[in-house]
Amino acid sequence: MFFDDHREHGLRHSPFKALVAPRPIAWVSSVDAEGVANLAPFSYFNACADRPPTIVFAPNNPRPNGENKDTLRNIEQTNEFVVNLVGYELREAMNLTSAHVGAAVDEFELAGLTPTPSVHVKAPRVAEAPVSLECRFLTRLRLPSDHPEVENNLVIGTVVGTHIADHIIRDGMIDMAAYRPVARLGYMDYTSVESVFEMLRPD
Repeated sequence: MFFDDHREHGLRHSPFKALVAPRPIAWVSSVDAEGVANLAPFSYFNACADRPPTIVFAPNNPRPNGENKDTLRNIEQTNEFVVNLVGYELREAMNLTSAHVGAAVDEFELAGLTPTPSVHVKAPRVAEAPVSLECRFLTRLRLPSDHPEVENNLVIGTVVGTHIADHIIRDGMIDMAAYRPVARLGYMDYTSVESVFEMLRPD
């Protein structure tokens, strides 16, 4: 099949997210100007540079009332945030924090998670997360949107501190089988890393 209008594909649901998959999940913790914490997952996320380590994620869809998500507002107010990575055992807690709740609701408490202080940023990290990346806000890009109620954004951040759980380190490398990062597929589907294979570059 072929289509060149993403609104006219003839399938039950748009296949785009299922085709560009799996996508790692940025479980972003932030605080507002008053210090109120927020925690939310975003699956449009990846690393985009490593010298220095730099990440990008997209807090796109607005809240049901049409306002931008708390995460985006908090980052622009404070210029910092934490990207927590989701291990398999945290999948249900991560899903709970995707709920549309009021800005005053503590998602850490909602999901039974432990906020713990970061080193270089004010936003707390998820103590249970196998990996947490403390980030400084670098820039925000506003992308085109063909929906009047959706503002598309890219947030880029520089990693200024990295926390790695000791149990996922083996022989000086990350043990993916122990890490088991969760990734988003299309629709309501997810996956986690269960097998790894190696291919050496020809050069």
